[in-house]
Amino acid sequence: MAEANCAGSDLWVFGYGSLIWKPGFAYADSALARVHGYHRSLCIFSHVHRGTPERPGLVLGLDRGGSCQGVAFRVAAGDRGVTIDYLRERELVTSVYLEKTVRLRLANGCAVDALAFVVDRQHRQYAGRLPLEDMARLVAGGFGINGDNPAYVRNTYEHLRRLDIHDAELAAVLDRLDGASRRKTPDTGKS
Repeated sequence: MAEANCAGSDLWVFGYGSLIWKPGFAYADSALARVHGYHRSLCIFSHVHRGTPERPGLVLGLDRGGSCQGVAFRVAAGDRGVTIDYLRERELVTSVYLEKTVRLRLANGCAVDALAFVVDRQHRQYAGRLPLEDMARLVAGGFGINGDNPAYVRNTYEHLRRLDIHDAELAAVLDRLDGASRRKTPDTGKS
């Protein structure tokens, strides 16, 4: 990641989940960042990308309270419109997210306003804080137009770890999923 420039009329976008590893838009640079007042949580029933209405998966939302480390992407001013259009098409499929401007603190100490998509707690897909076993069950069974839910959680977790960001909730869900898969695969004693 580059040393981000804080000045100018460029657009900043905050990624806390799949945007970290699959932004899908052109950006000039990126930097680690933290937002206060929100935290990353598996709190959204996925009816499209990682599940269906009949068999929902569980995806990340930026929910009220706490703080969240993620990645801030700086988009050149000339790409602002096309980037916002792309993000709205990607993130607002079922309107479970609200488009907000949040204040970020970049790793270099600069404060910037950034576009972020936070969970709408009034939306029917808002799952809230579920017990760990329920989270693992929903993730294990979710599959949508962008693939299986366990791969989404694992990919997000691994990219966060590469950035030296620890997410205890994702780690616990993956531990449950890995434990369940070990229990389903009998040990034959063969290598």
